[in-house]
Order: sequence, then C-alpha cells, then structure tokens
Amino acid sequence: MKLPSSGKIKLQGFNNLTKSLSFCIYDVCYAQTPKQKAEYIEYIDEQYNADRLTEILTEACEIIGATVLNVARQDYEPQGASVTILVAEEPIKDSDNVDTTEKPGPLPDSVVAHLDKSHICVHTYPEAHPDDGICTFRADIEVSTCGIISPLKALNYLIHKLDSDIVTVDYRVRGFTRDVNGVKYYIDHDINSIQNFISPDIREQYQLVDVNVYQENIFHTKMMLNDVDLNTYLFGTTTADLNEQEIEDITERLYKEMSEIFYGRNMPDMSGK
Repeated sequence: MKLPSSGKIKLQGFNNLTKSLSFCIYDVCYAQTPKQKAEYIEYIDEQYNADRLTEILTEACEIIGATVLNVARQDYEPQGASVTILVAEEPIKDSDNVDTTEKPGPLPDSVVAHLDKSHICVHTYPEAHPDDGICTFRADIEVSTCGIISPLKALNYLIHKLDSDIVTVDYRVRGFTRDVNGVKYYIDHDINSIQNFISPDIREQYQLVDVNVYQENIFHTKMMLNDVDLNTYLFGTTTADLNEQEIEDITERLYKEMSEIFYGRNMPDMSGK
C-alpha cells in the first residue's frame, strides 16, 4: 500500500502501527591479566551505572518526543544496575500528581523506560574470555513506539553515547492502521534502509551491510568500525609495553572477535591454526 502523495494519512482514530527499533552495541577490548580483566568489568560497571543510564534514557525519551513521568533505579552489588522510567507521549497537565520518587528497578544490568503505549529498554552484558584476554561489553537496546513517536529519532544519539565497535540494528513495523475510508496501512512512512536514518559522520566510520525483508517491513543493518587504533583497545597497558609479536597476536584476536560478532559465526584463527 503506497502512502498518499502528501506523506500523511488521515486516520479513523489512533495510529495502531507498532514501530520497534532494537540493536546490540558492542565494545571490545584486551585485558591481559586477571587483575586487568576485573578492573575492566569494574570500569564498565561504573561507566554504565544507574545514574548514567538514567541520563541517557531520559535524553533519548526527550529526543523521541516523550515526557518522563516517573523514575525508578537501583545499583546492585557487586555489579549491575536497573532503571525504569515511565513516560507519556504528550506533556502532562497535572504534574503535581506525578510520582517522582526513586524506587528499585526490576532486574540487574538493565534499563527499562515505559512510554504511554510505548517503551524503551537497555540491558547490559559485560564478559571476559577466560584465556586470551578478550573482553566484550554488550548493550541491548529496544525502543518500541505507537502513534506519532518515531524510535528512529533516538538511533544516532544512542550510538554516539555508547562506545560502539560493532552495532547490529533491527527495525520493524508491525500491525496495521486504518484511514478514514477503512483502508489498511501496514507502514506510515517511507523507508528502504536503516542507513537512511544514520548520520553521515557515523556512516563514514563504519562498514555497513543491509539484510532487509521489504515485504514484511523488516530492516536489518550491521555495522563494524573501519579503522582500529590498537591503543584504544588495550586496557591497563599500551603498545609501548608490547613487542611486535604480542602486538600482532593481540590485533588478530581483536579482529577475530569483532569479525565473529559482525558476521554472526565462529571463524578459524587468523594464523590458520
């Protein structure tokens, strides 16, 4: 079903289409010793604690046009955090009746924001390889909206705010809505690639690949950084502390990790072993 030439549909009532944007953001590093691995996990836990995640989600809600009604958050021991934010599409009239007190969230290592007929959530997963020093931090983000709110507005902001070596993005429009004549519309905006909504400065930094199912309104984009400075991936050390063979071995391990995440499959060692 093509959209009207004006690009706007006159609906019978509420827009019943559900637009879901979900993506995984990966940050990869090398931590050589058990002490460095523990320090990396501690660093990630501090970098993405409840306070900072609340700030990121609140800003994302503002970007997509939602009003925050209530915030509940909790940091956990030894690590992890939860944040839940209740928001509405429109500014509320009776703000005095809104509960603004902080309360514990439901799950560790997660952030959830509930919108009026919509939601935004983030879950974090830090982990370290037991043998080869590779550490990977993953943040799963989902923004689902109905009505006039578009989750695509938050895409560039969230990629910028989180350290992103690899990003896998999914966007899907579900359900249908009706115009005043009863005709069903299964999408209410033009899109042929998520890349169209990614800013030029981000696109220049990444290798991007699309896998789309147009007839189902399903769009998928994978992103991996083009240029890698090894020093930015070393935690607790620098290339000045390594010999040439160590630099080569670590570079191969990091590239293998990033390639496996990007292509979604295990790969043989670069050395051919």
